[in-house]
Amino acid sequence: MNKSSKWIIALAVVLPTLLEVIDTSVVNVSLDHIRGSLSAGIDEATWTITAYLVSNAIIIPLTGWLSRFFGRKRYLMFSVTLFTVSSFLCGSATSISALIFFRVIQGIGGGALQPISQTILLEAFPPAEYGMAMALFGVGVMFGPIVGPVLGGWITDNWSWNWIFYVNIPIGIISILMIMFFIQDPPYLRRTKEKIDFIGLSLIVVGIGFLQVVLDKGQRLDWFSSQSIIAMAAVSLICIIVFIFWELSRTDPILNLRQLKNVSFASANLIQAVAFFVLFGSILLLPLFVQQLLGYNAFLSGMVLAPGGVATLISMPLSGKLIQKFNPKAVLAAGLLITTYSILMMSQFNAYIGYNTVAFSRIVMGLGMGMVFVPLTSLAFSTIKKEEMGNATSIFGIVRNIAGSFGIAIMTTLLARRAQFHQFRLGEQLNPFDPRYQLSLSKATAMIGYNKTGSGSVAAANGLIYQQLIKQSTLFAFTDAFYFSTLLMLCIIPIIFLLKTPKPGAQPVIAH
Repeated sequence: MNKSSKWIIALAVVLPTLLEVIDTSVVNVSLDHIRGSLSAGIDEATWTITAYLVSNAIIIPLTGWLSRFFGRKRYLMFSVTLFTVSSFLCGSATSISALIFFRVIQGIGGGALQPISQTILLEAFPPAEYGMAMALFGVGVMFGPIVGPVLGGWITDNWSWNWIFYVNIPIGIISILMIMFFIQDPPYLRRTKEKIDFIGLSLIVVGIGFLQVVLDKGQRLDWFSSQSIIAMAAVSLICIIVFIFWELSRTDPILNLRQLKNVSFASANLIQAVAFFVLFGSILLLPLFVQQLLGYNAFLSGMVLAPGGVATLISMPLSGKLIQKFNPKAVLAAGLLITTYSILMMSQFNAYIGYNTVAFSRIVMGLGMGMVFVPLTSLAFSTIKKEEMGNATSIFGIVRNIAGSFGIAIMTTLLARRAQFHQFRLGEQLNPFDPRYQLSLSKATAMIGYNKTGSGSVAAANGLIYQQLIKQSTLFAFTDAFYFSTLLMLCIIPIIFLLKTPKPGAQPVIAH
């Protein structure tokens, strides 16, 4: 393969991947506009996000099997076409139920794009250039969740919410044409006749689908205080456990879980799970922090994340070059340490910091995550045979997406629970016999006493003190969440030693 063709192939698969990842977050900032336009309630509107995530998560583990069943090029073209057509239908929806249905279809089309794109890139580039291939892939995976809210907010404010879907259409058409002319299936992956494992297919669809709904709706429904959450969690757990045993017993599984016997590949998945848990958790927490405590609007809160995305774009190609000159494990270790330091910086935030402080922490994280993603994926797939690459990228993709969903769900819950905890603890000090409370009350009363008198002045002062208590307890909750993320990052650093560094010129192998 000549140099120009591999870059054309890279462009053909990175474009739709970037669109697909952006669409996982682009709707979030447009929900109010969608609700108003389609006369929908909050819960109905949030299903436009959940429906996409659920169908997306279901397809990812099936991608390798579907590629073998239909032929990878044929399935990739179908997926991009379905994603593009459903984007038009989403933008044209005239009711919330129609929009939710079309978002399910869009998720089905988009779910395959990440693992297939990753597989094609790893085959188009030689092993020595895996780092650069993964840097290209990482543009979509890492930059998409960051640019999505900013892009969605700008389009919605300046045009309308319909255009967050319509902008996919021209890029989707270009991608379809490029795939048609430049992508070819390798000889070992021509369309093959395979039996349809209806049992395994049903188990993974129900298990992953219900799990995604539980993670997305859990905090809103107070987790296991809700009978529906308990029921869905139980069904999901049973289906996933039975699926694992069922797949391990078959000679032609939908998802070959035996690849996790490869210690290096399994270790890479574990590191990736924690890294994306922390990344998606921080992407959730930072906008909430600046909105709730610093008074930023939606656009400014999105702009807090944007510099980190730019830093990631710079860091990834640089990391691709570094792992060609240095041990990829050393680059990965540096990336994990830098990312850990960025989270530690966030744990030191207070209610009076400026934009530059928050944005700088995101820049540091962006640099670190770029140095994590590129060497990690290169190490993960360096021990995988090319004919097994499709299955491996499916496993890698489902771990990444589920870890991100867990990060969002757990961080949301942790933030709410720790805010309640700190509010209770601080509230214990609000009694008339506490000297600090008496001092604060007298200062607050004096501050507002010029226009209120008597009991009215004292009541207003108490209200002011309570507002500060809420603000302080919220701040403590954010710092607790960031400290928790810091500890998680520190825990996975020793796992680097389990990763296998391939010898120069060695052929990829897999442990059986």
